[in-house]
Amino acid sequence: MPHHILVADDDPHIREVICFALEKAGMKTTGVADGAAALQAIGRRAPDLVVLDIGMPEMDGLEVCRRLRHTSDVPVLFLSARDEEIDRILGLEMGGDDYVTKPFSPRELVARVNVILRRARPVPPEPADDRQFSHGKLALAPASHAASFDGKALSLTGIEFSILKGFLARPAHVLDRDAVMASAYAGNIHVAGRTVDSHIRNIRAKLAAVGCLDAIETVHGVGFRLGRCG
Repeated sequence: MPHHILVADDDPHIREVICFALEKAGMKTTGVADGAAALQAIGRRAPDLVVLDIGMPEMDGLEVCRRLRHTSDVPVLFLSARDEEIDRILGLEMGGDDYVTKPFSPRELVARVNVILRRARPVPPEPADDRQFSHGKLALAPASHAASFDGKALSLTGIEFSILKGFLARPAHVLDRDAVMASAYAGNIHVAGRTVDSHIRNIRAKLAAVGCLDAIETVHGVGFRLGRCG
């Protein structure tokens, strides 16, 4: 089945160029002109990847991605008319998977989309994990994808759940960024260090919201380790 790509850009010419290039490469596309329409389209039908312009009016691409990351791990390729480091860093920290600056080569964009899709390809399912993980007041049940702190349910994305499970499986270990992402992606991809930081920050925020203020500690120059979760 062809991959379905959502293209969100307020410039109709750019949308047309991107959709044409992706469809020529064998994919199906849906084009929208603003951030609100992008979120609505994703709600109706989850795409395999989103090409997201950062500079859209009303709701920009960064805000769309921020909202999207509360509930979805769908890959995001950012587009921007500016080639400033702050844009690239902010885009990746928001949970983006890659970044392309305008003007761009349609062939390069298609190649980057294909790389992201290969990285996101699901691995063969493993036998059901019926183990229960707990540390302090934090508890995870992989078989039911349930997580809680002090009896309060946590709403985690698939990647966030896998990362937290990796920490709970080795609660005394310090994990570097490669080890953290190996937990989330079964060692199948390489992502930017700031994307790892973004996932960690989201996990911390969700745990802090239910009263856990020491979920994941930073070991400067090394990586991260599980806190007391008390």
